[in-house]
Amino acid sequence: MTRPFPRSATYADMANTAPQHTGPGQQTWITRGGRFVVAVTQAEAGATLHRDNEADEYIVLLPHSAARLDASGVQQDLTAESLTIVPPGSSTLTALAPGLIVRVFAPSAQDLLEQASNRESYQDDAPELAPNLPWPPPANGYRIRSYALKDYLRTDTNMRLFRTRRLMVNVLAKRTVPRDIRALSPHQHTDFEQGSLVIQGRYMHHLRYPWTKNMEQWVEDEHVEIGAPSLTVIPAQVIHTSRNLSEGDSWLIDIFGPPRLDFSRKPGLVCNADEYPMPEGTSPLPA
Repeated sequence: MTRPFPRSATYADMANTAPQHTGPGQQTWITRGGRFVVAVTQAEAGATLHRDNEADEYIVLLPHSAARLDASGVQQDLTAESLTIVPPGSSTLTALAPGLIVRVFAPSAQDLLEQASNRESYQDDAPELAPNLPWPPPANGYRIRSYALKDYLRTDTNMRLFRTRRLMVNVLAKRTVPRDIRALSPHQHTDFEQGSLVIQGRYMHHLRYPWTKNMEQWVEDEHVEIGAPSLTVIPAQVIHTSRNLSEGDSWLIDIFGPPRLDFSRKPGLVCNADEYPMPEGTSPLPA
């Protein structure tokens, strides 16, 4: 049976699959979307992750451990529960303690796209998706930008959005009890995918593909339970919602490429909006 779209959802269960890359003190799982690629590394203290001549910025998330970043001639220590934007060029991350290191790249990281576990799903370059064109350069130029996530907790939303020129990451606040099944948020995206990265806990992803005129293309809804770490890439136009199942801290991070304009236009919603201008001709919605 053929799906009504060029690709199915990707469920990369890193706890139960082999890594795409191994090195001294590290194992790395690589999964791509049509317009972004994610590398999740289980690192021992002292392990190094190097990138040569990166064309675009990339994002580093440290859920529980610390690392040292060398980039653009600057060395900076990154703390646990932080998000860091690394400038273009060459850079090296050194793990200071055992733990996960998550890196999110723009599609210019061609070598990672080619190593991705689901690379065969994107041989057509995902024509249903909008292009990932760069937004304007950061207001004060490229540099290391590191944010302590605890400083961005809010009482009016569980979202913590950060963007670069070509990426957006939503570091959702941790959930401590299972999500209320009477308060879910099924929705769909017209021309972009969503990567949902589970950092802690177990989640159920619910996906519903729309019907077409051809009933032979109809498929059953998907209800997939998955743990940490894992990355689910949800195709465009697929209705979806996710809920945590486990007691205790559950942590989900959503990934988009390019940055979402709908979120960016809402005043005060993107944590680093002052540093990354929106495209010319766009403006925030009225407050």
